[in-house]
Amino acid sequence: MFNKKIIMMKKIVLFIAMAMFLITGMSYAQVGNTIKDAIIKPKPAIEAKKKELHMPKREMNSKAKVSTAEINNPNAPVIAFETLAHDYGTFMQGGDGVYEFKFKNEGKEPLILNNVRSSCGCTIPTWPKHPIMPGESEVIKVKYDTKRVGAFHKSIYVYSNAKKPTVTLKITGKINKDPNAPVKTKKKAIHSTKPIVGKKSVSHSAKPIIKKK
Repeated sequence: MFNKKIIMMKKIVLFIAMAMFLITGMSYAQVGNTIKDAIIKPKPAIEAKKKELHMPKREMNSKAKVSTAEINNPNAPVIAFETLAHDYGTFMQGGDGVYEFKFKNEGKEPLILNNVRSSCGCTIPTWPKHPIMPGESEVIKVKYDTKRVGAFHKSIYVYSNAKKPTVTLKITGKINKDPNAPVKTKKKAIHSTKPIVGKKSVSHSAKPIIKKK
C-alpha cells in the first residue's frame, strides 16, 4: 500500500513537471516570436522616421513650418484674400508695376506671416511683420520690374500660421517697349597716340644713309 502511494506521488510530480515544462516552452516561444517580429517588422514610428530621412529637403522644410496643432486647431487664424490673381494687362515699358493684395484674418487667433517670397527676383513683395488680429485687414504689396519687355507670369508664395499655411498669389501682364526710351550705345575704345615710354622708335625711312669720306 505504501509503495502504491509513492508511485502515485511520483506520477503526480512527473505530471506537474511536464506541465511546467510545456508552459515554460510556450512562454519562451512567444517571447521569441515577439523579438523576431520587433526585428523583422519595424514599428510605424521607425518607418515614418526612415521616410523622413529620405524626404527631399524642400518638403521637410515645408512640413516643419506647418504643425499638426495649427491644422487641427479650430481657433486657428484664417487668411482670406480678396483675390489670388492680378492681371496688369498690357502697358508701356517703365509703367507702374505695383499692386496690393488685400486680405483679412477671419480666424479667432492672431495671424502671423512667416515669410513671403516670389518666384523671380524681378518681383519684390512687401508684407506686414506684426501680428494681424482677428477681424483686421492688411495688404501684401507686390512690385514688378517694368523695365523688362514682354509677357510675364509670376507667383508669390505666402507662408503663415493660418489654417491653410501656404497661399499662392499670381501676377500676369505684358510690357511693350517704349519707342522713346533712350537707346544704349556701346562706347568705342579710345586708342592712345602717346609714344610708349621705354621703347626706341624705329625709323622706316626709305632714303639710304650715305657716309661722308
